[in-house]
Amino acid sequence: MRVWATSDLHIDYKENLDWFLQLSEMDYQQDILVIAGDITHDLKEVQKLFESLVPKFFKVLFVPGNHDVWLKAKGEEDSFKKFYQLLALANATGVQTRPFVSPALSIVPIFAWYDFSFGQPSAAIRRAWVDFKACKWMMEEEALTDYFLQMNEPFLQQKSKEIISFSHFLPRASLIPSNVPKLVKSLLPVFGSSRIEEQLKRLKTDLHIYGHSHLNRSVQKDGIWYLNNAFGYPHEAHICRKKLLAVYENGTVVRGIKQWPVGPKESD
Repeated sequence: MRVWATSDLHIDYKENLDWFLQLSEMDYQQDILVIAGDITHDLKEVQKLFESLVPKFFKVLFVPGNHDVWLKAKGEEDSFKKFYQLLALANATGVQTRPFVSPALSIVPIFAWYDFSFGQPSAAIRRAWVDFKACKWMMEEEALTDYFLQMNEPFLQQKSKEIISFSHFLPRASLIPSNVPKLVKSLLPVFGSSRIEEQLKRLKTDLHIYGHSHLNRSVQKDGIWYLNNAFGYPHEAHICRKKLLAVYENGTVVRGIKQWPVGPKESD
């Protein structure tokens, strides 16, 4: 059994959707696919993707991202309702949103949101960041993070030999390389929450897969390997690998994956 990682599929773009629909029907029958959020806001397209992937893999695991809960269709007025519609759709099509657990391996989805623990967003980001317009919640971002993290609490005591976790949002700000453009650094407040990392430490995860940043990354910090393998937008081939990445093979988590592209030396 192998475990494959991807995120930020953005199948609103036909070429992205076609890439995933055309995955082999035979090569992954014993394998698990982890999708760390951001498929599309369109539930009909999400269903199409799920129905295509489920027969191709032993298991498909998913956690929603911010794009998935955007309110774009007529009649959509509540992002919480959209979130639970996604979970129900996943369940109906055979996609798992709860942990996969075996003696050898646990794979644990981590629900979260950003809470400005990486910094306060500027006025410009508050105007430009689509979530502030396309999402409607019943609470502020900090309380929203509380709500989602509480969903993870029952599953933080896994006893498997190895543990993989995955979230859409980033667990620590230092996962953004220091040499990124100033614009990317300005987005840090809406990238994640340091409280995610607190749960990962309690879980004693070996490898954490995250999405959202669209920046390939593989790095070890405080004993946890962190991996981003976003598929990304069509124009992002220079920062996204555009392929599934095996993170568990031959009965063990793959540590020290060399992610691509390799940029200038970073100072973490």
